Amino acid sequence: MKFGIVKERKIPVDRRVVFTPEELVRLQNEHPEATVRVESSEIRVFNDDVYRNLGVEIANDISDCDVFFGVKEIPVDYLIPNKKYFFFSHTIKKQVHNRELLQVILNKNIELYDHETIVDTNNRRLIGFGRYAGIVGAYNGFRAFGLKYDLFNIPKAETLQSKEDLFARLKRQILPNIKIVLTGHGKVGMGAKEILDGMKLKQVSSDDFLNKIFSEPVFTQIDVLDYNKRIDGTKAEKNEDFFNNPQLFTTNFERFSKVADIFMAGHFHGNGSPNILTRAMLQAADCKIKVVADISCDVDGPIACTIRASSIAEPFYGYLPNENKEVSFKHPGSIMVMAVDNLPCELPRDASEGFGEMFMEHVIPSFFNNDKDGILERAKMTENGKLTPRFAYLQDYVDGK
Repeated sequence: MKFGIVKERKIPVDRRVVFTPEELVRLQNEHPEATVRVESSEIRVFNDDVYRNLGVEIANDISDCDVFFGVKEIPVDYLIPNKKYFFFSHTIKKQVHNRELLQVILNKNIELYDHETIVDTNNRRLIGFGRYAGIVGAYNGFRAFGLKYDLFNIPKAETLQSKEDLFARLKRQILPNIKIVLTGHGKVGMGAKEILDGMKLKQVSSDDFLNKIFSEPVFTQIDVLDYNKRIDGTKAEKNEDFFNNPQLFTTNFERFSKVADIFMAGHFHGNGSPNILTRAMLQAADCKIKVVADISCDVDGPIACTIRASSIAEPFYGYLPNENKEVSFKHPGSIMVMAVDNLPCELPRDASEGFGEMFMEHVIPSFFNNDKDGILERAKMTENGKLTPRFAYLQDYVDGK
């Protein structure tokens, strides 16, 4: 088995990598029957010499490998027919801009394994950069708050070396007695919570958050039944009631928008789920939210003020609810929005280390144990020039319908 680590070619550049040099050494030690080659790259957070000094082969041509690992979408001209590829294809939600990518993958008889489709038997994702999206997104949320109110100006996360540096910068800041609401208990939400906990902010129940006044900054972390309610007025007993029938629910987030100063959105928003923070809520005279850190970043989705993705270079913009348009975040009537869609890129070293550890634990063994847990079989999107049965729902998307 020959594994190849590809050079990231998508623009804007992404310095992350699936495997750090140390993880590749571990892979070769645990599976000496495997060959690993790394395509030379001048942008990778770990330069060629770091790999080379640990005995990992660097090459300009790795086309003889069997399986290729990348992070972002691979440009179609660089896809080699009849090979296996692992990368984030951003096609499983029928993203229009990547339709051609999936079409070419099928035409070239490539086996595609999307990092997002690597799940366990309960359909829970096993690997991803979500934790680091949450960490950087929460940091950016506080950076936004400091800039909007001229309280402090902390550096961009991308200029710092590690997540410990982010914690250190935030701990130095003095916050007023604001309230922060965080949605989501997955990897993204829990990553954001790491920042809040690292700042030693007080966590309170949703009831106390809604009904009490505090003399210090506090946060609450809420789940789907906290911000959604059944349309018929009956009470849902468990989260599965919402996940199985989201069409029976409507948003109940307005009670939080009336008391929260910062909204950190770390939830997963499934197809058919109701919107969360609506324009009507943001227009309301009693809406208190002034900063939204939309870590999940679904444009024109559940968060009304996320009208576009922002960038690492320019992470913030203002949203004027009454006119539904973008303005300066300094505009007195605006909501300040952070909606960077590639947050882990700001911590490429930490993110790569965490990703590689998960990949070694959950995926690499499947290549050598006959895929006894079905990890590869569930993740496989294409085979023999066709969509696999699990992803047959994408056929109309591939056909351009």
